[in-house]
Amino acid sequence: MAEPLGTDKTLPAGQDLRLKAEDADDLAVISACLQDAIVRDEDLAYDRRGHRFALIASRYCRESGDGRRARSLLRFDSVLSVQCRDWTARAPEAAARPLLALDVAPRDEGAADITLIFGGGGMIRLGVECIDVILKDLGQSWATGTRPDHGL
Repeated sequence: MAEPLGTDKTLPAGQDLRLKAEDADDLAVISACLQDAIVRDEDLAYDRRGHRFALIASRYCRESGDGRRARSLLRFDSVLSVQCRDWTARAPEAAARPLLALDVAPRDEGAADITLIFGGGGMIRLGVECIDVILKDLGQSWATGTRPDHGL
């Protein structure tokens, strides 16, 4: 299971979330933590030479239980390819998308395809040599007046 980096398994109030994923089960935990995170187009970056893909998201902090969000870094290392599907560039004022899930399809010898699935359409598929992912909050969370609602 994804282990908090430098913390115990519970997250005291005010503590930043820090997780590392090295397999599909770990990545499922990170995916759950990121459900309904808001990602702006300009906060996505691919470093082809460094084999790294990263994004900054406004993560809904379900673990807080009191309607908070936190800026979070999601970093993928050992990235060999990045492909987009149904991705249309948006004007800056409309460029925020909800991240719904991370899906992993294992391949041979530890390699995998990791797909970031966004609400309203649009996906980003990362071909990775191995699963090496970090999710890390970037400072204090803040109260939000809205709660994700999927009408279920």
